Amino acid sequence: MAEALEEELTEDEIKLLPSGFQAVGDVAVLNLNQKIIKQKKKICPAFLKLYPRFKTVCIKIDAVKGEERLPSIEKVAGNGTEAVHSENGCLYKLDVTKVMFAKGNTKERGRLAGVVRKGEVVVDMFAGIGYFSIPIAKASKAKIIHAIEINPNAFEYLEQNIRLNKLKNIEAFNCDNRKAPPQLKGIADRVLMGYLPSTDKFLDAAFWFLKPSGGIIHFHDVYRDSELWDKPVEVLKHYGCKYGMKMNVLDKHIVKQYAPRMQHVVIDAEFRKT
Repeated sequence: MAEALEEELTEDEIKLLPSGFQAVGDVAVLNLNQKIIKQKKKICPAFLKLYPRFKTVCIKIDAVKGEERLPSIEKVAGNGTEAVHSENGCLYKLDVTKVMFAKGNTKERGRLAGVVRKGEVVVDMFAGIGYFSIPIAKASKAKIIHAIEINPNAFEYLEQNIRLNKLKNIEAFNCDNRKAPPQLKGIADRVLMGYLPSTDKFLDAAFWFLKPSGGIIHFHDVYRDSELWDKPVEVLKHYGCKYGMKMNVLDKHIVKQYAPRMQHVVIDAEFRKT
């Protein structure tokens, strides 16, 4: 892209051009350095000429915000911000300016689909557009996945994606998971907590979903390098004790870097009634 912009940008500005981009179907999202963001109307059309397979190019303005995980993305060039993204044999329809899509979690979505056991009841507390629920429904023999999403835009795409992937074993709920329907209390063999940061504030709800005898919680959150792995394990043990359950760590690993010296991690924690 640098060569295409040699006559449009200064040498210093060219050095600040991004080395990569996020592809969501036929929509590209660029993360521009703040020093060259004013040149977006030169950079984005040049990108479309260089990569004609994309219909639209957007730029990331800020991080995802709030419990509804709202993206801050602006369309700069092209037509339309809705796309259908294919990943691990699953289709995800979304509008990149209305709902988030975390490409860095691709491997984790595939991994989780492989650990769910036959006949399990799964509660996905932060379903989004179906990031985890859809691959689990397609790849496992789970009895049912209860997918909960608070953001109405994401929920609309969740329902579309359930139909798009022709799935019958997902039940979707548009609500705050801390105010879920009473029929979901104590039914889950497995609870997914694909949210961050400060995921621990939802742990009471996670234990509300678990069966009285216990089950598995997949706990995502952000921790400093110096806090791994003692602090997240301590947090989970504390909540296990609160609900009279003993914890066993089945797996723990880093999903991706969240910020300098800070990691997005996941712990697969099994809880059993003592």
